[in-house]
Amino acid sequence: MKLAKKIGIALLVILIAMQFYRPEKNVSEWEYVTAFELETQPSDEVKVLLATTCYDCHSDNTNYPWYNAIAPISYWLDYHIEEGKEHLDFSDWENYSAKKKDHKLEELIEEVEEGEMPLKEYTWTHAEARLDPEQKKALMDWAKKARSQYHIAEQPK
Repeated sequence: MKLAKKIGIALLVILIAMQFYRPEKNVSEWEYVTAFELETQPSDEVKVLLATTCYDCHSDNTNYPWYNAIAPISYWLDYHIEEGKEHLDFSDWENYSAKKKDHKLEELIEEVEEGEMPLKEYTWTHAEARLDPEQKKALMDWAKKARSQYHIAEQPK
């Protein structure tokens, strides 16, 4: 048997085995963003924007697409979710310090303004997550207003 055929068979076996060992899903049965929304007071419009553009990767509850049942896509999505929650986890908001909350909202503003969030890979399959200029402005205006409650003035030395 040629080497290429052996490698092909090995890869096929690995791909089939991956279908039986999938990452654990990021699904919560409790109110996963309640504390965040109560504290930051987003408008109904902004709540919808957060739900359609942020919460899948930045909270304890992901609405998975049908193709998540296929490995290696399930592993790729799991990586993005873990990476997203590592940077910002709306479900863990109440455990952040005021300084960290301020910083996370500042980063949210920068990422949206620069077009880095939501990720292009996400918007390819989630057309509703593509932000138009008015939606970006609404999201950034809300975040700026929410930041004001956490802004910690630098103490003179």
